[in-house]
Amino acid sequence: MDNKKLQEFIENCIQEDIKDGDHTSICCIPNNKKGTASLISKENAIVAGVELAKKIFNYYDKDLNVELLKTDGQNITKEEIILKITGNIRSILAMERLVLNCMQRMSGIATKTRKIINLISDFNVKLLDTRKTTPNLRFLEKWAVKIGGGENHRMGLYDAILIKDNHIDYSKGITFTVKQAINYSNNVKKIPIIVEVRTIEELNQIISFDEIYRVILDNFKIDQIKKAVKIISKKFPIEVSGNITENNIKDFAATGVEFISMGALTHSVQNIDMSLKA
Repeated sequence: MDNKKLQEFIENCIQEDIKDGDHTSICCIPNNKKGTASLISKENAIVAGVELAKKIFNYYDKDLNVELLKTDGQNITKEEIILKITGNIRSILAMERLVLNCMQRMSGIATKTRKIINLISDFNVKLLDTRKTTPNLRFLEKWAVKIGGGENHRMGLYDAILIKDNHIDYSKGITFTVKQAINYSNNVKKIPIIVEVRTIEELNQIISFDEIYRVILDNFKIDQIKKAVKIISKKFPIEVSGNITENNIKDFAATGVEFISMGALTHSVQNIDMSLKA
């Protein structure tokens, strides 16, 4: 984890929520009053964000004692205590909502990811996330995917060339677009080239390019994927995406592809309910 990015995130969140002070706690709680609070899960889950919670509490108040009773990636059950915080009550209350928001979101993603991973555990295939993430929270959401057992796709537009349908349609076809990408990677910035194809015909047009790092079969049906796997014949790693659900993911995993990407890991996941209690 990028500590500088994490620090900036925490600082921005504190500024958003507190600004010139938590006035409710200031008027109700004596400044030097100490206490202990427990962070509890209200449902079964894969917990994520435990290490982040400790960093948030101690960034705001280095004197808070944060006792971690669970670690990231562990199974937790309803009413289990995840961590305890002891110290200045104003500090605990000031960070309560930020910690809960992060942990609930991250635990929801980790739980969803682990569920999908378990469904395809009999197959030699990796589960990937996508860029369908909450703005400015991508690093947290992708962190949660990894905690759940998944793998991160590219972090942004900057760490891979990923040729998609709109690039092809705005350019001069898939062959021309791939040639442009190869030229760019060779002469401007050495960067992996991933190509998304929509049809077997498009696949046949790019199969001769050795420079391609990975091919994505987008919205292919199962029989089309099996045909594509034979055509590619291990020349490139294959990723499938589009219309993949918990109900059909085993069918996709059984086709022999190396990767399955699911936007649903981050874009529509249900948060895990948690609370902080005195």
